[in-house]
Amino acid sequence: MFGFLKNLLGQSDDQTIANAIREGAFLVDVRTPAEFASGSVPGAVNIPLNDVGARVAEFKNKKGIVVFCRSGNRSSQAKSILERNGIKGVINGGTWDHVASIKQGL
Repeated sequence: MFGFLKNLLGQSDDQTIANAIREGAFLVDVRTPAEFASGSVPGAVNIPLNDVGARVAEFKNKKGIVVFCRSGNRSSQAKSILERNGIKGVINGGTWDHVASIKQGL
C-alpha cells in the first residue's frame, strides 16, 4: 500500500533524495510561512505552493531541486507546476520531516 501511495504522489526513494542533497540540491518547503516557521529542513527556503508558479525563475539553473511539505500532496503539486514550466530535476521529497531525517543522516 505504501509503495502505491509513494508512486501516486511521485515521491522518490530515500537514496535519490540523499544523493540530491549531497550534490547541493535546492531544498524548497512549499508549506505556508506559518508552517515553515514552526520547523523545516536546515538550509531550506520557503516558497509556498500558491507562489510556486509566480516564482519559477528562482528554480531555473538549479542543479537539483527537492520539494516537500507536510504530507507530500502540496510538494507533488509543486513538482507538476515546475515541470509544466520546463524545470527539470525536481524530486518530490514528501514530508519535510522525512527530508530532514535524510539530511541529518548524511
